Amino acid sequence: MKLHLSLCAASLVLTCAVFAQARDTDYRYPGADAGATRYSPLTQINAKNVGRLKQVWRYDLKPDSELQNTPIVVGGVLYGVGSGKVVALDAATGAEKWVFTPQLPQKSRAGFFDRGESWWSDGQQSRLLVTASNFVYSLDPVTGKPDPAFGDGGRIDLNDNLRGPASENYVRMGGAVNVWHDLFITCGEVGEQTPASPGDIRAWDVHTGKLIWTFHTIPHPGERNAETWAADAWKTAGGANSWAAMTLDEKRGLLFAATGSASDDFYGGGRPGKNLYSDSLLAIDVKTGKMQWYFQAVHHDEWDNDFASSPVLVTVTRNGKKIDAVAATNKTGFVYVFDRVTGHSLFPIDEVPVPPATAPGDTAWPTQPRPRLPPPLSRQTMTAEDLTQRTPEANKWAREKFATFLNGPMFTPPAYNQETVSLPGFSGGNEWGGMTFDPRLEYLFVNTENVMWTTAVMDRKGAPPRGAEAAQLAGARSRYTFSGYNKFKDPDGYPATAAPWGHLTAIDLKTGQFAWRIPFGEYPELVALGLTNTGSESYGGAVATASGLLIIGATDFDRKLHAFDSKTGKLLWDTVLPYAGNATPITYMAGDKQYVVIAASTNHDHKAPKGSAYVAYALGD
Repeated sequence: MKLHLSLCAASLVLTCAVFAQARDTDYRYPGADAGATRYSPLTQINAKNVGRLKQVWRYDLKPDSELQNTPIVVGGVLYGVGSGKVVALDAATGAEKWVFTPQLPQKSRAGFFDRGESWWSDGQQSRLLVTASNFVYSLDPVTGKPDPAFGDGGRIDLNDNLRGPASENYVRMGGAVNVWHDLFITCGEVGEQTPASPGDIRAWDVHTGKLIWTFHTIPHPGERNAETWAADAWKTAGGANSWAAMTLDEKRGLLFAATGSASDDFYGGGRPGKNLYSDSLLAIDVKTGKMQWYFQAVHHDEWDNDFASSPVLVTVTRNGKKIDAVAATNKTGFVYVFDRVTGHSLFPIDEVPVPPATAPGDTAWPTQPRPRLPPPLSRQTMTAEDLTQRTPEANKWAREKFATFLNGPMFTPPAYNQETVSLPGFSGGNEWGGMTFDPRLEYLFVNTENVMWTTAVMDRKGAPPRGAEAAQLAGARSRYTFSGYNKFKDPDGYPATAAPWGHLTAIDLKTGQFAWRIPFGEYPELVALGLTNTGSESYGGAVATASGLLIIGATDFDRKLHAFDSKTGKLLWDTVLPYAGNATPITYMAGDKQYVVIAASTNHDHKAPKGSAYVAYALGD
């Protein structure tokens, strides 16, 4: 009996060791782990040999499709989403194992994002949970076939169980679902102009697809902070949605969701009040759906200042003690860091006066939060001296155009019928690619844009609601709309503000100060003219490794995949991808080899070759 027990114990230890090793060599979450750190313990690729990285396989998808997916790798199989289908590939060779194409109605297919797939397993059976527009599918990871016991024929419709009939809702997932034990949690994108669906956060049974709990980001009567809206607003108000992705502290059972603005984005006359829980970081008990604490970063948002990426779980040293914290950033360019359990900010935040609204019937909130540290990631104010110096002609044009805008301090609400400066602007600061955390250095890495946008409040004048979602929604529209997401470009198509137009920054969370900061991205045609280090727009994040590398694509126009020294910001290696790497790369082991894979496609550079592909790199001889 003792021998039998000893053998069982040894077998259990071996099984646990093998499982732990598999988890270390896999890439089971789009954010590397449930805390979205985008950090890998792998060390085979390091600063000394990274220059030997070579392309080893490539899997092409449709030439005309955008590909923003961060795939996952489990047990030697890479699972990804792109071009309207789900694929399973051999992680070592890129050979196709199976393909599944979701059958979506035409109105849903237009909103099919490809940013999310999640893994669930109880040790006996496994499922691949894939988001496809307003649906979540449960697939057998071996065959790619839908689970008939899940939802309706293997999928659930997120337009159901929301508000009113499904036909009057529009919600689509902009990232992967979160999995905790036998629950998965959804958020999603909704319309940004009225009418719009609410941004409810919901938990579902992973086996059946049955709804378990709902957290109302627009509180219902009797719920906390319902008074921050007009009476009965919950019946019609929309937005306040966690549209990018959410993050889990698995040990504590805490879900962290960061939300965006309420609808309408740029006119708040129809929604007086602070509008909780728009533009808020929420800590939610994942078992019950009960909120533990919250922080609202923008009151009564009129600037589309969403939290556009998932929060990141970090551990920070303060006074010799380790503090488990959560970090988040939004389109204001601020970074916020809170104790995960208490919601206490690790850096002081001041409530400062801001300008009033001037659009008819609108009332802005009189103050806004402003963190003292870390420093803002992007420009927040603009003068004529900060405009482009690329050529004298471009500068002259920019000055004349700039003089026609309403230009006030940060948080100046959009004016009626006058273009109003918005900084950092509608694409950040940081965008949905998110931040990366290295626990060895306690550095938080983030790529940001540094360009200017404008918009104005306008009469709707019978114009149809913006976006494909409007066709699905019923209800009253606001009298007002906005003039558009207007990027301030010079006549040659370059940003009309002074470079750098994009940065890559490392923040030392021990101090709140920048550890290093470099211009990030270039325009090849400007490089040919001798204009380097301009920075550029970038979409997609980075992955950090225990060997001291920070690997990132993201840049729109030079189409490069880069490897930096994570401690210093020194460029160690780069290569030109076939298309822009507007996604976050992953790294994993397959066999005895470490791979780096990134999704690349033609997203924002209309002059670039059309195409989309997963591209894999490994060390060559």
